[in-house]
Amino acid sequence: MPTLLYHADMNSRSTNRNILSVSELNREVASLLEQEFAWVWVEAEISNLARPASGHIYFSLKDTGAQIRCAMFRSRNSNLGFAPENGQQVLVRGKVSLYQPRGDYQLIVDRMEIAGEGALRARFDALKQMLSAEGLFASEHQQAVPTLPTCIGVITSNTGAAIRDVLSVIGRRFPSIPVKLFPVPVQGEAAAPAICRALALAQKLGQCDVLLLVRGGGSLEDLWVFNEETVARAIYACRIPVVSGVGHETDITIADFVADLRAATPTAAAEAVTPDQHNWRQQLTSAKRRLLQRTREAQKQRQQELSWLKSRLAQQHPMAVLEAYSQRLDTIEQGLLRSWRMHQQLWQHRQQRLEEQLLAHSPLNRLRHGDQQLQLLVSRLQHRAQARLEKARTNCERLASTLNAVSPLNTLARGYSITSDETGRALHDSAQVSSGSTISSRLHKGRIISKVIASHEQ
Repeated sequence: MPTLLYHADMNSRSTNRNILSVSELNREVASLLEQEFAWVWVEAEISNLARPASGHIYFSLKDTGAQIRCAMFRSRNSNLGFAPENGQQVLVRGKVSLYQPRGDYQLIVDRMEIAGEGALRARFDALKQMLSAEGLFASEHQQAVPTLPTCIGVITSNTGAAIRDVLSVIGRRFPSIPVKLFPVPVQGEAAAPAICRALALAQKLGQCDVLLLVRGGGSLEDLWVFNEETVARAIYACRIPVVSGVGHETDITIADFVADLRAATPTAAAEAVTPDQHNWRQQLTSAKRRLLQRTREAQKQRQQELSWLKSRLAQQHPMAVLEAYSQRLDTIEQGLLRSWRMHQQLWQHRQQRLEEQLLAHSPLNRLRHGDQQLQLLVSRLQHRAQARLEKARTNCERLASTLNAVSPLNTLARGYSITSDETGRALHDSAQVSSGSTISSRLHKGRIISKVIASHEQ
């Protein structure tokens, strides 16, 4: 019976318990640790440092009361800017985990910094994340830097190398641009308030249309003023475009993210806001040369067009047509006069002949009758000659009236005009012009230049 009872108890316990293997237990503990702890930052001293051939780094972090094993794999430690050593105080970021084969609790490190700089780097990352979430780094808030500033403001120390570099670059590239210095300390506790006041003063004065916030190189602690939140918000609120040029090319500050333009160095910042005067002079000289050439070509073309128009006008001018008709009228009149003289001479000859016949026959009645006929014939001749002359004159006047009726000058005198486009082509249809084009209207006296607002077919 005891044996039966013992087996019954064992079966009962086995059905009510979840029995795990060591591997399963370590796996679940590792899963719990990794889920429970996010990325953590730990500051401590390195000990038991080992660098096997695999390229991974194994070490322990310890303080006065405890220690923890750590592993930093090759893919993470390849970008370290220093060589870790035993006894070195460091700041690491990692995930809590469990090395399952041995059941060792450990920290998988993905980032390591020297302790003093690491604390500042953590502050830098936290501030960067906060300001980015607020939109201070958004590109739509960045202002355009002017191509040719009227005045450049420089916010930096008046005794540092940065101001000398900036003035040297501006003096070399475009010395005619005035520079206004806003002297501020660029390191220490008084630096951040001074920079904020300088930004506010530059806006109040309104003399500069771009500001350079520059400083020479240094450590992270030396450049920390440009990572201050107050400075970042002052740059963001500035209505004048701000160009940052802090440190060396590898130095990145919060001010670089907020500024409207980031330059790698103070020298690069000065180059970014000043055009090269030699390039501008070459461009202006080239533009001037092209302008003069095009002006000469356009002038030559206009002179040719003017000469052609003068020649055409001389050929078709109404006065020339009138002179031609006047000459033709003179020719007709002269022909009529010659014809009249010929007829007059003929009748005078006949009269003389009749008088001779009259004298030869000497009858008084026939003489009187002949005299009457002579007078009648002379009168008829004069009447016909006068009638033909009047008819010719009337025909000439009709032709002159017809010419005057079709003359463009007479049409212009009645209030009409001749309208042409910019090329001088006469316009006959409203579809030949478009809104905004220039037209020229010739009147009886003078010319009007107009701008087309709209055109209609009716």
